[in-house]
Amino acid sequence: MPSEKIQFVNNNGYELSARIDWPLSKGPYPFAIFAHVFTGNKNLKSARHISRALTLNGVAVLRFDFTGLGESEGDFADTNFTSNVDDLISAAQFLEQHYTPPSIIIGHSLGGAASLFAGSQLHSIKAIVTIGAPSYPEHVTHLLRESVEEIEAKGCARVDIGGRVFEIKKQFLDDLKAQNHIDVIKNLRKAILVMHSPQDRIVEIDNAAHIYKLARHPKSFVTLDGADHMLTSKDDAFYAGQVISSWVKRYVDFHEREELKTDEQVVVQLDKQDIYTADIQAGRHGIVADEPEEFGGNDFGPSPYELLNASLGACTAMTLQMYAKRKKWPLERVQVHLSHRKTTFYYEDMTNLDPKTGKIDRFERIIKLEGDLDAEQRKRLMEIANKCPIHRTLANPQVFATRLTGEEEWTITKGH
Repeated sequence: MPSEKIQFVNNNGYELSARIDWPLSKGPYPFAIFAHVFTGNKNLKSARHISRALTLNGVAVLRFDFTGLGESEGDFADTNFTSNVDDLISAAQFLEQHYTPPSIIIGHSLGGAASLFAGSQLHSIKAIVTIGAPSYPEHVTHLLRESVEEIEAKGCARVDIGGRVFEIKKQFLDDLKAQNHIDVIKNLRKAILVMHSPQDRIVEIDNAAHIYKLARHPKSFVTLDGADHMLTSKDDAFYAGQVISSWVKRYVDFHEREELKTDEQVVVQLDKQDIYTADIQAGRHGIVADEPEEFGGNDFGPSPYELLNASLGACTAMTLQMYAKRKKWPLERVQVHLSHRKTTFYYEDMTNLDPKTGKIDRFERIIKLEGDLDAEQRKRLMEIANKCPIHRTLANPQVFATRLTGEEEWTITKGH
C-alpha cells in the first residue's frame, strides 16, 4: 500500500509522527484514524495489516504515534488518557484542514477506549471500531498493579510494560479514575463495532460485553476467536481489517471512486517491509497477491501463477456462458479446473521452448459443463473455450515493452 510519512502538531505544540496509507485507486476516499495499543506505536504489524485491508477497499488510513511514543515528540510520563484523546482529536483536525474530515476511528486496546471518547467529540465520525478494548479506561491499571502503591506513595514509578520500562506518574492514575465511560458510550449515537478475542488475557472479553450493552444501536460484535490481545498473528490482524472494511460500508459514504486516469489498467505496489504481499488495484477493485508461507510470503492472496490461472479460467467460463446465451443453449453452469507447469512433454511444434531451460509452459484446463446439452453443443463449446481472449493472448506471440518512470526509452523483449 502506498504510505506517506507526515507530521502534525497536537494541541500542546508537540509534533506527532504519522503515516497515511493510501488506496491505489484515485479518490475521494473516506478517512480512518487508527489508535494503537497502550505504549505501542503506529508501526506495529497488526496496525499495518489492518490498514492494508482497509486501503484495498478504498479507505485511507492515518496511523500515528501518541505523544512521547514511537517517533513523536513529548515525554510519555507527562501523558495520560485525556492527552491520548486530545491527540486523536488533533489528528482529525489535521485531516480536516489538509484532506477531508475522518468518518471512521479504529482503536486497539486502550486506543479503543480513547477512540470511543474522541469519537463522541468528533462530529465527522460516523463509525467507531474497538479491538480488544477495555470498557473503562481505569482497567489499564492492572498492568501496573505491582507498582500502583509506589506510584500513589511516591508520585511516580518506573514500570516494566511488555519488556520496556516507562515512567508512570500519579496524574496518569488520577486521570484514569476521572473518566466517565458509561455516559460517553451510552450517548454516542454512532455505529459501533466491538471486536474481541475470547482468549484475550490482557483485556478480558467481559469488557466487550460491557461496551456492547452500554452502546445504542446500530452496534455489532465480532469475535476474534483464537487471537491474542496484540493480534500478533498476521492472519488475525488481516481478518480484522477485512471485517472492518465490509462492516463500515454500511455506515460511511463511499464516493464514486474514479478509475485510474492513466493508460494503465492495473497498478501493483510492493513495499520492502511487506515481503511478497503485493497490493493490486484493477480498475476500482483492490486485490492482494502473495506467495505461500513456505516461500517466505504471508499467504494473504493467490500467487502470480495462481492469478494467471484464474484469469484464464475466468475468461474461459465467461466466454462459454456468453456464447451459450447468444445461442440460447441450456448451459447452466461452467466449472474450470486449471494448473500450470513447466514441462519437456513432446509436441510437434516446439517453437515455444524456453531456450534456457528447454521446457515449455503447459496450461491444463478441465472443463465441466452442466445443463441439458447435446453432444454437438458440447463439442462446439470446447472449440469456443480455445478461443477465449486470454487463451488467444497466451497462445499468440507477445511483445513486452518496459520503461522506468520518468524515462522515455522502452526496452522491448519478445515472447516465444
